[in-house]
Amino acid sequence: MGGDGLRVVVKDCIDIKGTVSACGSAALMDRPAATRNASVVDALLGKGCKITGKANMHELAFGMTGVNATFGTPVNPRWPDRIPGGSSSGSAVAVAAGLCDFAVGTDTGGSVRQPAICCGVFGIKPTYGRISREGCHPADSTLDCVGVMARTAEMLTNGMEAIDPSFTRHVLTKAPRIARVKSEVEPSLGHKLVYSLMESLPEVGYVALPRMAEAFDAAMTLISWEAARAYGPLAEADAPLGADIRARLQAAAAIPDDARRAAEDTRAAFTQDVDALLEDYDILMTPALPMIPPTLIAAKDPATVLPLTAMLRPFNLSGHPALVLPVAVGPERLPAGLQLIGRKGEDAELCAAAEWMTKTLAIFQEMEA
Repeated sequence: MGGDGLRVVVKDCIDIKGTVSACGSAALMDRPAATRNASVVDALLGKGCKITGKANMHELAFGMTGVNATFGTPVNPRWPDRIPGGSSSGSAVAVAAGLCDFAVGTDTGGSVRQPAICCGVFGIKPTYGRISREGCHPADSTLDCVGVMARTAEMLTNGMEAIDPSFTRHVLTKAPRIARVKSEVEPSLGHKLVYSLMESLPEVGYVALPRMAEAFDAAMTLISWEAARAYGPLAEADAPLGADIRARLQAAAAIPDDARRAAEDTRAAFTQDVDALLEDYDILMTPALPMIPPTLIAAKDPATVLPLTAMLRPFNLSGHPALVLPVAVGPERLPAGLQLIGRKGEDAELCAAAEWMTKTLAIFQEMEA
């Protein structure tokens, strides 16, 4: 489908005319085919991209492992014993396997960035609202963003250019002002990332976002509350849902309104915190994940998986653009990475910073070794 340009895979919760958006769920397999393309699909076609397929995903985009009993679990190409990540699992796997030039996914609480790191590729969640969600499922979300994954920072920029008609490439004339956000990560991972960064960026700032944990919880509350409004009727109707998804939807339906209002208060406060730091710095930086992605076996325990988006989910709450860069660490070269956060609307500057970092910092040159 499309021209002879870049090959693109699109997540199964994004409408393509004539196909069913099953959203990775048996409960939606028999829904009518889309009668029109999602806005982002039309944007891709308008740029001459060739859409080569729709990508599998975690059921209803309501999970982080990428494990899918109905359609099968996409195999992480580089680390096949580990989770591909979710919910944009198929998109990340397609990119990592070289099946496309870039892929399009959606990110409500890390669902582009987390699988990108799990599979060793780049991923970006644009500024909230920048990319139209018309034709995406669920239809309504105050956190979800259409994003891009690619094998290089340069191709990630190409992908943003393709999905966003307003995107104009930015060229850095000097190094960006970067601040490292204080973060809690497993020591074995944190030491490798931090020491490498200190060697590469000796002048980097060191700042705190004390509401990070609070923002993570608030985002989880809102994601669950909104998922219950979109898909709760499926659980009530006893539709064929995965047991984990059914349980999560039933729990989400019980979230009280005062919890949602408190989450919105946290959103406002945390957003102000991030904006204030970005008055003094161009880029905020965190580890992408607080731990090495778990194996498929270990991920059967939900407690192992939930912390994976500790640094990612808060920036869905605030709406800032966030980009992840993959790094392989340790003698086993296991998946890890860094996250860059920019000012709202400065997605092109964020992409330019990512390209600069991959060309100048040794930590990324080691990734290619």
